[in-house]
Amino acid sequence: MKPETLNFFGKVYQVARLIPYGKVTSYGAIANYLGAAKSARMVGYAMNGSGGKDVPAHRVVNRKGLLTGKFHFDGTNLMQQLLESEGIEVVDNQIQNFESVFWDPSKEL
Repeated sequence: MKPETLNFFGKVYQVARLIPYGKVTSYGAIANYLGAAKSARMVGYAMNGSGGKDVPAHRVVNRKGLLTGKFHFDGTNLMQQLLESEGIEVVDNQIQNFESVFWDPSKEL
């Protein structure tokens, strides 16, 4: 990977570590906060590579609250189980009451 990509990934991880327990954010919200509004997919790539980096990747979902990254977690429903352990309700791979648990780094940081 290019050095600037690694730097971007590092910034993504820094933001993701700030997501409060019991809250979620989206790939796009992180990208927007980092000044790279069109880079939601790159945030997704960063989350996919976040294993072993102490990053709560389960708290990052798509803009509709869908658990699109769940296939990158060990176990069939690990992402959902982690979210539910924080009090977040998930039905059919979608977070319920998404607006009430959504954390926007552009507003919160």
